[in-house]
Amino acid sequence: MIAYLLTASLLISPTAFAEAPAEGDAPAQQQATVGEKAPDFTLPTHDAKGAFTLSEYAGKTVVLEWFNPACPFVVAAHEKDGVLENMAKKVSSDDVVWIAVNSTSVDHKGHSPDDNTNAKKEWKMDHHVVLDADGAVGHTYNARTTPHMYVVAPDGTLAYDGAVDNHPRGKGEGKHVNYVQDALDAIAAGEAVKNGKTKPYGCSVKYAD
Repeated sequence: MIAYLLTASLLISPTAFAEAPAEGDAPAQQQATVGEKAPDFTLPTHDAKGAFTLSEYAGKTVVLEWFNPACPFVVAAHEKDGVLENMAKKVSSDDVVWIAVNSTSVDHKGHSPDDNTNAKKEWKMDHHVVLDADGAVGHTYNARTTPHMYVVAPDGTLAYDGAVDNHPRGKGEGKHVNYVQDALDAIAAGEAVKNGKTKPYGCSVKYAD
């Protein structure tokens, strides 16, 4: 229950990340924008054993995957031969961190700690799932679907926002393009991400409001 009491509000953070307004300022909510500093946030892990704060990973590349284990698109992506099957394990390193963010409200399937624990076990996910039950972080990032992917560069800049790839549920025409992998490769090479924004696909995020 402690985890649910943690808020998803933006926090004052190192300058590598966008800061929250100072106390007393107008409560303007910054929106995540490619090419600008990614808004900082802290969210509890699904098992209430810890929390994830984006700014604590300054200097690393961070992949944010909007997640709901009850969504058929998420299931297809994580099951055998899906685009996200083992992808987090393959790219995670001392330099790359992968976090799944679940903004599903308590009124919808896929929100509960058990739902996320079972998904982590079934799909052999080693990375954390963090809970954004009130949807504040999801709205700040304008996360619209599950999955909806973001890549934050080591300098805190939002480098990518959009779909995992161009083949929803493993189906598509033409050459398969993994947009997230392309973004990670460009960042690792010290290059600009050529395709920094694409249209996400999947189930709509089931926000509380």
